[in-house]
Parts: sequence; C-alpha cells; structure tokens
Amino acid sequence: MSNALIVIPARMQATRLPGKPMLKIAGEPMIVHVWRRAMAAESGRVVVATDAEAIADAVREAGGEAIMTRADHASGSDRVFEAVSHVDPDEYTQFVVNLQGDLPTLEPHLIRACLAPLAKKGPDIVTLACKIVEEERTNPNVVKVVGTPLPQSDQLRALYFTRATAPYGDGPLYHHIGIYAYRRAALERFVTLKPSTLEKREKLEQLRAVEAGMRIDVAIVDTVPLGVDTPADLERAQRLLENEDSPAS
Repeated sequence: MSNALIVIPARMQATRLPGKPMLKIAGEPMIVHVWRRAMAAESGRVVVATDAEAIADAVREAGGEAIMTRADHASGSDRVFEAVSHVDPDEYTQFVVNLQGDLPTLEPHLIRACLAPLAKKGPDIVTLACKIVEEERTNPNVVKVVGTPLPQSDQLRALYFTRATAPYGDGPLYHHIGIYAYRRAALERFVTLKPSTLEKREKLEQLRAVEAGMRIDVAIVDTVPLGVDTPADLERAQRLLENEDSPAS
C-alpha cells in the first residue's frame, strides 16, 4: 500500500514516564527508533506528529519527516488527523496508520499486517491482536479484544474491547495491540464523534468506533511489541536493542 500514510503521534507529557519520546535507548531517542521501524515496513510515507520542537528536531536530524501540531489534542487520533490534513490536503492517501511512539522494538511486519485487510472491502478500521499468555488473562492493563472469527482468514471482526477477562468459557483470549489502520474517511468520521459511554467506562478510545457502528477487523499476529511505559520497560528495551543490529523486516 504505497499510498498509505503512517503517522506517529508523540508528545512530551506522559504521566508515568515524562519526556518519553526523547529518552535515549541504545544512543538514540525512542521516537527515532520508532520512526526507523516504520520506515523499515516500507508501507508508505512516515510522519511524526508532535507538539514539541525537541521531538521534531530529533526526527529531522535522523533524516525523518516531522510536523508540528496543536498542543491541546485530547487524543493521539486527533493529532494524527491534523497531521494527515496538513501533509496530504489533496487526499491522495487512502489509508492511515496510527502508530504509537512508544514501540521502539516494533517488528516492521506488524505494520504491513495491520494494513493488509484494508485491501478488501469491509472494515473501516483494522487493528492487531495476539493470543494471550496465561499470566495476562486477569491483568486489567492487558486489553482484550472479543471478536467473531472471519471465514477463511486469520482475522476477527471485533465485537468489544475490555480490560476484563473475556469472553467467558473455553477457547483463546486475545491481547489487543494498539496499532490502527484506518480508511481515511473512517478516520475523518471517528474524530468527529464524541466520547462514548463504554469508552469512558473502560477508558478505551476504540469503543467509540464500535458504539458508532464502525467495523473494526483484527489481524491475529504472533508477537506483542514492547510498549515503554515505565523505567523497567525502558531498561528492557535498552537490552533488546543493544543486542540487535537492525530492525527485523
């Protein structure tokens, strides 16, 4: 999908790990590692959308593209849409990936896996999930996706997202991975919607789309990228990247 646009929203005001995008891992800011992973996916133009000059400067010094956006966005999705509107006003781009800026060990093939289902009619949005390991089943920080299997594919159609252990009974549970690929029109609609009842209750933005009747498909993958939210996560990412020569494709 050469006409896809991958946008990485990044801000400095993370509560648990302040200044997170600029924290050094293996000698480079985290946001630069994420940008490199996105470039390695070879799935389209990559833009970092930020409200901090330091982040933009770091990306540009590494050879990347960064755009300044407003500081008052309520969510990363809003920041992504502002960036898309600025860098592609003629609407050449049909597909938009919202890639979190705290995934420095992301395997680039996950971006391709997220975009691939949009090649067919059906989903408005696509995201990823991986089968849950036992210790994650009751962890409220591990978001579960409840979905119905789609025929002749390793995909689900999402019915619900929850922090609870669901669904009940025998069978696999799925760990939701917060990477999203949108049809451009779906992203434009999504950012006009008001926060929904279940979204506010579960504190999960994607439920806004579900409650509005938008179709979210879920591609099942075999790995969960490390999200850096704590000093311990940062140390783990440091160890992983110090032992790695280049991003896996």
